[in-house]
Amino acid sequence: MLRWGREKRRDWKRRSQLEQIEVSTRWMVLCTPWIFYASGMLQFLTAVRPGRAPMLAAGTVLALGFVQAVLSTVAVRRGMDCYLGVGAAPRRLLAAGVALFAVTALVLAAMVAYGWAGHAASVGMALFASVPSLTGVHGLLVRPRRGAAHAALAAVPVVGALALAGMGWPDLTGILVLLAVGAFAGLFTPRCSAWYIAVMRELDEARAVHSRLAVAEERLRFGRDLHDVMGRNLSVIALKSELATQLARRGAPSAVEQMQEVQELARRSQSEIREVVRGYRAAGLETELAGARGVLRAAGVDCRIESVEPAADGDVRSVLGWVVREGTTNVLRHAEARECLIRLTVEGGRAVLLIENDGLRPVLAGRGSGLAGLAERLTALGGTLSAVRVEAEGVFRLRAEVPVTAAGGGGTATDAKAAHGTEDVRARGRAPLGDGTAPGGPGAGPADGPCGATDVAGRPGAAATGRTFAGADKGAGRGGRDE
Repeated sequence: MLRWGREKRRDWKRRSQLEQIEVSTRWMVLCTPWIFYASGMLQFLTAVRPGRAPMLAAGTVLALGFVQAVLSTVAVRRGMDCYLGVGAAPRRLLAAGVALFAVTALVLAAMVAYGWAGHAASVGMALFASVPSLTGVHGLLVRPRRGAAHAALAAVPVVGALALAGMGWPDLTGILVLLAVGAFAGLFTPRCSAWYIAVMRELDEARAVHSRLAVAEERLRFGRDLHDVMGRNLSVIALKSELATQLARRGAPSAVEQMQEVQELARRSQSEIREVVRGYRAAGLETELAGARGVLRAAGVDCRIESVEPAADGDVRSVLGWVVREGTTNVLRHAEARECLIRLTVEGGRAVLLIENDGLRPVLAGRGSGLAGLAERLTALGGTLSAVRVEAEGVFRLRAEVPVTAAGGGGTATDAKAAHGTEDVRARGRAPLGDGTAPGGPGAGPADGPCGATDVAGRPGAAATGRTFAGADKGAGRGGRDE
């Protein structure tokens, strides 16, 4: 039993917030008929007159109400699916519930006629136990106004039967009030819950569509830039090559000059396309900080940025921008975060970037290569990257340190042209991708790092687990990992 409970708890934690809200809302609605049944029938039984015949009639009312609650539970579940557009309307179950309610009303009228029901309030509570179940199913299938009109019409024969059984008008007025309250609760509770689920589904679909559109827009931008750069050059190369061919056939010495121009154009095109690709992959620090705030707030995460702009060169600012992008992407993809802190400070000649978020998810098997790619970039500049999962506080911390002045060397992340590409992207005002897909650089990999899901090593830890990436210290392994 304990093992089953642990498995259910793990399954629950693996669900997204949308799935958790939908499941809990459905269970709340499915429990509603039983709540009304228990509250109404208990008060009804306490007022029944003693005797074999009264108890037999009361047991009949109790059994009819129980069957109706079972049918209502199934009908409400199917009615919510029908409201959400994924199922058929449970009209047969609704008709069966109406028939059971009619029989219950007749038995109660007979008990009133023979004086077995005790007082009128107990009869009203017995009816109150069944009305919300019927109106709840009916309210999911029709508009609220029509459902209220149908409930009012259905109350007429019930009140008429009780009046014929000898119940007075003051008591009938109380019965009407109870029926109205029960009908109102039944009409709006399941319908509002189903409406909440429908709205959340639409928002989730809209977010997914927005992410796909962001990717498509970025691809169009890259294709447009590539066409603008290469279209003219390729056309000129084709024309000059054709001209050089014709001149060579004639034996004209100017063919050599034309081919030299073709060669120069080819080299220039190679340089320009390299700048386009680097501009696409570069990440500006200011742009990424602003983009992180916008993307996280759009996803419902309270993002707080505390930034002290470091007087760093272009390579350092670019790699810090990549850290911001990757950390933001992981918060969106691998955590159920409500708060995220991004702090950039300068300590002892080193720029320190801290990204901390709550909303840890359970540790999942496997790990991505996004953080490993970041570690390679930082290591090339003499920096380090650490990712720590603090179970006790329920937070994930990503910390990057890099000297304000890059260490240099053959493995620098970007050269002078890459820095130029960064400024070009900053001038365009391009925000980071909104779908959590970080464009790949050398070793960047997909943005599927373990933020909010597992530590960098991909293993569950104790109260705080993590791994520091420092290729110069760790030695072997991609991105400084010691395997």
